Amino acid sequence: MEFLRKDDIALAYEDTNTALPPLVLVHGCGLDHGSLTNQAVFFSRSHRVISVDLRGHGESDAAHQDYTMAAFADDLAWLCTELALVKPTVVGHSMGGNVALELAAKYPGLLSSIVMIDSAMFPPQALLDTLPSQFAEALTGPHYLDAYRQSLSAMCLPTDTQSSQLIAALHVPKHVLASALPNHTTNYDATGAATACHVPIAYIFSIMPLLDLARFQSLTPQLISARTLGSGHFSPVEIPDQINAMIAQFIKVQ
Repeated sequence: MEFLRKDDIALAYEDTNTALPPLVLVHGCGLDHGSLTNQAVFFSRSHRVISVDLRGHGESDAAHQDYTMAAFADDLAWLCTELALVKPTVVGHSMGGNVALELAAKYPGLLSSIVMIDSAMFPPQALLDTLPSQFAEALTGPHYLDAYRQSLSAMCLPTDTQSSQLIAALHVPKHVLASALPNHTTNYDATGAATACHVPIAYIFSIMPLLDLARFQSLTPQLISARTLGSGHFSPVEIPDQINAMIAQFIKVQ
């Protein structure tokens, strides 16, 4: 891992550091850059790949603060500038997709396009109705990680073989999870970011809908979407060939 310091906070990342077009990979809540290793390896053949550990995750520092999508986006914009990335494509899984959307909205002209993989966007009411009890359990008490792992497992298919290992290995400080989790789900209104985002967007979703696609499409007419086959929430690890092909085709036609 490499590190850059922003306001006394160490931000960790991996960088293939080539002269190829830049691509930034952004993981989900509670995970780290390793959850997108399949994508980093595949796209390193055609891109300079930067795999980040978001603030509070992985090897980055975990300050006691509010972990919002806007704050994560500010870190990524700063990192892109420090690394002299010119018009990168940003690929975000789950919460990472929300961060990518905020980044595109707050910093127009910085990115070439974004890919969101199974991110919570205007979630259906049926899904919202199940979240409060899960969050209440996940954010209180000494077993918060076990509760969070259980909620993630519920988003996987019985045939998902890699997801359980990824979920078992996740580790995130309690104060980070308590802030970042609701800030990209129940407390997150993506209306402003979606309206302000004008770069091409691809949304890749899985078996469990985490968004109101029609509403998202109405706010971002440039949006294209696709659904994966044979995977739950952690499609980047379960079906990397499908995910990589979709991302590669999206980049190709931009």
